[in-house]
Amino acid sequence: MTEHGGARGARPGTEAFNAELRDEIRRELRMHAPDQGQPEIVRLQDVWLSFGHHQVLRGVSLGVDRGGTLCILGGSGVGKSTILRLMLRLLLPQRGEVLIEGRDISAVSRDEALELRERMGMVFQGSALFDSLNVFDNVAFPMYEHTDLGDEDIRERVAEVLSFVDLEPKEVLPLLPSELSGGMRKRVAIARAIVHEPPILLFDEPTSGLDPITTRTIDELILKLRRELDVCAVVVTHDVRSAARIATETALLRDGEIIFSGTPEEMHASEDRYVRSFRD
Repeated sequence: MTEHGGARGARPGTEAFNAELRDEIRRELRMHAPDQGQPEIVRLQDVWLSFGHHQVLRGVSLGVDRGGTLCILGGSGVGKSTILRLMLRLLLPQRGEVLIEGRDISAVSRDEALELRERMGMVFQGSALFDSLNVFDNVAFPMYEHTDLGDEDIRERVAEVLSFVDLEPKEVLPLLPSELSGGMRKRVAIARAIVHEPPILLFDEPTSGLDPITTRTIDELILKLRRELDVCAVVVTHDVRSAARIATETALLRDGEIIFSGTPEEMHASEDRYVRSFRD
């Protein structure tokens, strides 16, 4: 995996080089610039989905702006992760629209859907790292799959994103996932998700199974992504405290329906019985 043809000559890792490399990555992967007039970068509009006789989503409408973080909350089995699968077009709704930068990903061609997917980075609940690949190959995988960049450029970019998530590249690059702590695996998964600089990040239970200290570390990293990279994030979680720290908007799902939508402050102030029972 680490040996690939067509490598460019090594260049110094200066700020100018890093800026040039980022521009090249954008040219490789951002062929469809977003419509700046589009108020929401991700939007579900009146989405319905069922599996057989089981109605999973019932008229779900929600959205998030560029630079915002939407936390979708709810108990187990209420359809939270299903929403992420719809955004990735791993599932298709029976009714409604799933808009990514103004384009309905459920209605476009397969090739167009793949292009839209490349504008999203996904962080899975269990990190989903390749067990047999080291950290470098895990993080570099999207670059080798979707760009024509050479080895040296990709190595520079991998080191950059690992540093961004507060991992020392020289220490972690040769390690296998089994040699990492849970928090380190999660940070490597985030590095892989952002390596090609997507404007949209999707997180499925990013703090599940982590201790409180590591949970706060991941929360701070999600805030850093919004602050420094201006990404739009959709976070599925059952962790109300985590959502209160990172969200600009929250949506509470129950029995396939959004029963509350608003800011974390509005959720905290809500007198709705179910919202209070979930929140408290």
